[in-house]
Amino acid sequence: GSPHIERRIKLDRIYLQAKRWADAPVGGPDIDGFLGALAKHGANRGVFVTTSRFTQDARRAVELPHLRLVLIDGEELARLAVEHNVGVSVKRKIELKRLDTDFFDDL
Repeated sequence: GSPHIERRIKLDRIYLQAKRWADAPVGGPDIDGFLGALAKHGANRGVFVTTSRFTQDARRAVELPHLRLVLIDGEELARLAVEHNVGVSVKRKIELKRLDTDFFDDL
């Protein structure tokens, strides 16, 4: 899009980095590298997604007031996938019934 239009309606670019790691957590150096890439592009918003988890150092690295960096770990990614029906399938539907107490009040 046009930079003029982006400024006028205040659109920001959001940068994304994703890591598909099974065992190793994402650490502070990984976040620092991403922050460096954001700075290189003059960006202040980003999302870092991993199928693993983030270390405490990684979580502390994003606590900067001038940045809006969202960390999504494997657990949160799974929750979001289920919530938004992305990459999930329904195995079985369960019917839940609740007693209608008003029905019995009228008897």
